[in-house]
Amino acid sequence: MARRAMSLLLLPQWSSRVFSVELNGELVYFSIQEKSRGKEVPRVFRNVQNYDRCYSLLVCSSDRIERAKFYAQLKQKLLRDMPKECDLSPMSSFLPNVKDSLLKGYFLKDKSPSASLSERVLLELIQHDPVLVCSYLRSEDGQQWTQCLWKDSENQTMEMSKDFCIVPSEAPECHPATLNIINSDVFYNFEEACGVLKESADIIPEATSVLELLPSRAEARSKPDFPVIVIEGLDATGKTTLTESLKNTLGATLLRSPPQCLSPLRACFDQEPPLIRRAFYALGNYITAETMGQEGMKTPVIVDRFWHSTAAYAIATAVSGPVCNLPAEGSEVYRWPTDLLQPSLVVLLTLDPEERKRRLRDRGQGETAEEQELDHNQLFRLKVEEAYRRISGPACVTVDASPPADQVLQQVLLLIRGKCHL
Repeated sequence: MARRAMSLLLLPQWSSRVFSVELNGELVYFSIQEKSRGKEVPRVFRNVQNYDRCYSLLVCSSDRIERAKFYAQLKQKLLRDMPKECDLSPMSSFLPNVKDSLLKGYFLKDKSPSASLSERVLLELIQHDPVLVCSYLRSEDGQQWTQCLWKDSENQTMEMSKDFCIVPSEAPECHPATLNIINSDVFYNFEEACGVLKESADIIPEATSVLELLPSRAEARSKPDFPVIVIEGLDATGKTTLTESLKNTLGATLLRSPPQCLSPLRACFDQEPPLIRRAFYALGNYITAETMGQEGMKTPVIVDRFWHSTAAYAIATAVSGPVCNLPAEGSEVYRWPTDLLQPSLVVLLTLDPEERKRRLRDRGQGETAEEQELDHNQLFRLKVEEAYRRISGPACVTVDASPPADQVLQQVLLLIRGKCHL
């Protein structure tokens, strides 16, 4: 029902949508129109051989939990059920400059001898799952491709009156993922994050456990009597050493985000799709903020990671490709949530990548999937670091963490005394 309701909403604007396919880490765009304007073949179709068949699947449901869960499972489902000669590429479709219009899915290039298996799998998907399926047909001279949206057999309104011609499209001003970041990859208020866990409680019992730990409501508190200092940075940049030293030197309370009360639940939510996982960690920040406000009335507060980390990792993950694909500096995706307590100072520890890897090896501790990605993907690391720097309200103050720990401590103490008057 949720799929059909959303499908009906999409169809009137279908010809206005732009489609993107990720090829070798680069997004290639095409759009559709009733008549062809020329003979140029979009890049995604240029290397398709004569007997290859092309399809696309876009996950489509008005139920955001169903949509997120099914997309997370779709790749493995396709790899398992489609012929082994079928290549999968990440794909999306969107209305330019329209927030929350992004649909995600996969582009399939099938090189198997027969279409029967592929089309049987796709027919089963369209009948039982929240997907829109398209096939792509080449003209006899190979110079023109058309898109055909498959009909849902249970909903006669899904049949299109004609096929659409495919034409190349210019890259949009902003990466398509930015259309859906707000309150999906990054959460900007308590109620939005809380709503995701409430909606998923029926299928994820642990969501109820998280909801029971939450403050009754989140408010934009006035600043506590004592300063709150957040220490940010990638793993192995020296956050733990520095935060412990600051605690002892300043007689401060030391907090960590996500808070200890969520530790037993992290393994569960780390396996969930980004929408649910990000909501879980966003709510961890609100639990920490409640404690920050209480402790900050008595002593200075030092916090090991906070909202900057939650947002920077989420933005860098959502936006594929190079650093230049990130939302521009000043974008609303970098703004601080209005109902989340703002720290007095945020320090970002930076370190040479090779030195950070050496420290990680020496530490020998387990890493999350995103931390492993940092080690193996320089591009991802650069995007995370740049996202950190672009977040405002408050912005990070960068400190080089390569000197000995006591020197880093003294440098940060100077910052605290200058900005927080301690």
